[in-house]
Amino acid sequence: MTRTTLSRLRVRALVTDRTRGLLIAGAATIPCALGRAGLTRTKREGDGASPRGAFRLRGGVYRPDHFGARPASPLPLRPSAPGDGWCDDARDRRYNRPIRLPAPGVGHERMWREDGLYDLVVDLDYNRGPIRRGHGSAIFLHVARLGFLPTEGCVALRRADLVRLLRRVGPGTRMRIG
Repeated sequence: MTRTTLSRLRVRALVTDRTRGLLIAGAATIPCALGRAGLTRTKREGDGASPRGAFRLRGGVYRPDHFGARPASPLPLRPSAPGDGWCDDARDRRYNRPIRLPAPGVGHERMWREDGLYDLVVDLDYNRGPIRRGHGSAIFLHVARLGFLPTEGCVALRRADLVRLLRRVGPGTRMRIG
């Protein structure tokens, strides 16, 4: 891959397996995991589908204890901390936004995970402005499970592929899913 910033990324599901896909970044084609329910145009909280559409890369977080230094990227990236969470509770006013944990009685994702999936996370700007409660939250580009097991609605890449990709994307990059 060259060092220029990419303006577009494209994600397509495999014909043979709707939970897996290919991310096309310039001349590179990178395998990825998709939601356990494949792709959808009508995303709902908890449906397990990755939303179709074009999304801005807002920035992200990385786990500083798993990366010696901030991963190279024109995107804004900040170190995560053990108290970081993401609200996925449609009843809460902080729905689909970062929150501090603990948050008793509020449904959330833990951003500081032991399984490595959120060691490097990019917010895909899905349902972020305006936020529509119940239409899906915490849609990220993140590290894939071994074997590209399905996500809960995100797009996931091998860690090394995600690190390489982040060098080539910036605030002007858009990801089209579907």
